[in-house]
Amino acid sequence: MSEWFRQGADGRITLTLHIQPGARKTEFAGLHGDALKIRLAAPPVDGKANEALIKFVAETLNLPKSAVSLKSGQTSRRKVLEVQGTTSEAVVRLTAD
Repeated sequence: MSEWFRQGADGRITLTLHIQPGARKTEFAGLHGDALKIRLAAPPVDGKANEALIKFVAETLNLPKSAVSLKSGQTSRRKVLEVQGTTSEAVVRLTAD
């Protein structure tokens, strides 16, 4: 099992992410220590990067935005997301892109 995600008994998946806001384009960028690195084109102002992150992860996993929530890291590059309604196999495919 990977260090950047954990699956709870209730089916919820927790993702540990390292975010690089203000990038040229939004994309997955491999692993960064024990976190999955994501580059976001959105700037880190007024919560725009957080909104873009939730939208990007939800779209990638074919889930509604309401299934993805930010649990910690509101103003930090290190963020923890909670995802409902997906499988760990789908999440692992995020790094294969």
